[in-house]
Amino acid sequence: MTGSTAMLRVLAISNQKGGVGKTTTAINLGTALAAVGERVLIIDIDAQGNATTGVGIGEAERRITTYDVLMGRATLAQATLPTAVPNLSVVPANQDLVGFESEQLADRNRMFRLRDAVTALIASQRARPGEGGYTYALIDCPPSLNLLTLNALVAAHAVLVPVQCEFFALEGISQLKETIDQIRGTLNPSLDIQGVVLTMHDARTGLSREVAEEVKAFFGAKVYQTVIPRNVRVAEAPSHGKPILLYDYDCPGSQAYIKLATEIIDRERLIKAA
Repeated sequence: MTGSTAMLRVLAISNQKGGVGKTTTAINLGTALAAVGERVLIIDIDAQGNATTGVGIGEAERRITTYDVLMGRATLAQATLPTAVPNLSVVPANQDLVGFESEQLADRNRMFRLRDAVTALIASQRARPGEGGYTYALIDCPPSLNLLTLNALVAAHAVLVPVQCEFFALEGISQLKETIDQIRGTLNPSLDIQGVVLTMHDARTGLSREVAEEVKAFFGAKVYQTVIPRNVRVAEAPSHGKPILLYDYDCPGSQAYIKLATEIIDRERLIKAA
């Protein structure tokens, strides 16, 4: 369901381990969802700003960022920039986010800043139903369980967890799950794991197969059927400021993200129907 009749669904893309494909998933899943008719907003809350760079937004264009939103100086709508992909926008990030945690130590509401901004965006969309609001917001989280990630988990309806098919794949996953359970019990009762996506999978290696089986044993039906293959074209695309669907639509990585988008939409329909 798209456009003004749909409710905005907020998915945090999170894994405290670095290099697992969070940003790659945010960029390319967002593009794939947009390609099938969803209106998507990527919210970049990583100080490295890689998701912003990956959709072609340069440093000079980041005049209003997620830092301004979290500090209450701007709304998400004011910070949003269009991308080269129709129906895909981004709230950019930069190094200003580095100081956010230390600046907010005394604020009791510091974990609710992003949630408040998302709530305001949803209210704004409801107030203007004819304008076709966003149907998905994807929050690209930093590779740690810091205040920025907590903001994302408090603001999100569900979490999408990328897991790289490597030896230490499950390291930290149990801690992330414990954190999600804690947030569900205190700050965000509706938070759930929307799904787990296996990334950088190499079907030729026994290790990838073993890791995939371990992840499925741990998360069960939460693991998506779609697996993102290790693909050099996916790795190259961000350096060109393009999602993989624009850089090389026919490569295996592009096709995998299209399948993942379809699977996520199908899962969302089941959630809404329940």
